[in-house]
Amino acid sequence: MPRLTLREAISEALREEMQRDPNVFIMGEEVGEWGGTYAVTKGFLEEFGERRVRDTPISEMVIAGAATGAAMAGLRPVAEFMTINFAFVAFDAIVNHAAKVSHMFNGEIKAPVVFRAPGGGGKQLGATHSHTPDVIFAHFPGLKVVSPATPYDAKGLMKAAIRDDAPVMFIEPVPLYTSPRVRDDVPDGDYIVPIGVSDIKREGRDVTIVTYGEGLHTALDAANQLAKEGIEAEIIDLRSLQPLDLSKALASFKKTFKCVVVEFGHGTYGIGAEVAAQLQEKGFDYLDAPIKRVAQAQAPAPYAGALEKSALPNAEKVIAAVKEIL
Repeated sequence: MPRLTLREAISEALREEMQRDPNVFIMGEEVGEWGGTYAVTKGFLEEFGERRVRDTPISEMVIAGAATGAAMAGLRPVAEFMTINFAFVAFDAIVNHAAKVSHMFNGEIKAPVVFRAPGGGGKQLGATHSHTPDVIFAHFPGLKVVSPATPYDAKGLMKAAIRDDAPVMFIEPVPLYTSPRVRDDVPDGDYIVPIGVSDIKREGRDVTIVTYGEGLHTALDAANQLAKEGIEAEIIDLRSLQPLDLSKALASFKKTFKCVVVEFGHGTYGIGAEVAAQLQEKGFDYLDAPIKRVAQAQAPAPYAGALEKSALPNAEKVIAAVKEIL
């Protein structure tokens, strides 16, 4: 069983799905000749040809609109945005057309399109290229939103997304692409990780940490340090933001009575706010302390490396939040 990086796992899933189903094709800026901005589709043009690996103009609205139309016509396009920041340019096609067409036509027309969107900060790309706007896309019914944190989940979720009859926003945390610590045993061949199912990544008894994407590894770092002090944190990886599965988080909360939510997006109106609201609605009798949120600072991402690092969640901030409610 090979150990793959996140980028390698996503690439493997795409290749296997293209080999399995001739209706699957890839489109986006520089996905062919260049192999994708982050080399996820490197070598695909030579293997599958330009009919199924299509370089597009630099126009995200064209990419999203054409992909949605192709999906409505029976194909299964995987449309890559160079970065999720550029998906705002394609917002109408994503949330007003792809997400709504099945509802508008009573299910007779579907749009099985996957929008691949590398996202997140921490790479000194400046404020306009460092968004983590995952919650915005999760807000709209009809659009599924996933963000894997491990190579195993990335491969399984990508396969599930391509085969799903609903449009899927597949958000890939850029800092995790080639991180040496984010390597995983990934099975050869076919398997699926279902969309809308969370996962327990670490068991514990003292506090529940709910997170996803890059936040998972920050939470694991914090949990390992807390364990040295006798504090055992249970970590829930949401994996999917829409549908949002909080069953495991709620079960854990009923065991620990305390919760910290970690996200790399902004805290205001964020994923953490939604998780906290639902946990207190459904588990109020188990609430021993306020649910704490650790998120990116409510400011445009700084360019300077030290400032950007200070604006993002880290293990020390998670540890401080845990100790505050303990």
